[in-house]
Amino acid sequence: MVEVPEPHSGWTFVTNHARVLAAIADNQNVRIRDIAAHCRLTERAVQRIIADLEQDGYLSHTRDGRTNTYRIQSDKVLRHPAEADLTVASLLSLLVQDEKTP
Repeated sequence: MVEVPEPHSGWTFVTNHARVLAAIADNQNVRIRDIAAHCRLTERAVQRIIADLEQDGYLSHTRDGRTNTYRIQSDKVLRHPAEADLTVASLLSLLVQDEKTP
């Protein structure tokens, strides 16, 4: 069973959508339950965020039995006009840590 971290209160620099996207970038076969635990969200919130990301073309998935495999559209630009020249790949490069990087 996945241990759920303590909830967080107050504001943060990174949105829940970015956190979910980073969790998926880290493991394209990650379970919603594991994303929820990692991001300190409910499973229902993660499902809504994934639906948002899929609806706007940032994410797609294929189903293989009981497993989802997600695909991120890394060349898609970010939504806010102030970041319109930045791609999803540039955001994820900041959020997803390489195993070799301390």
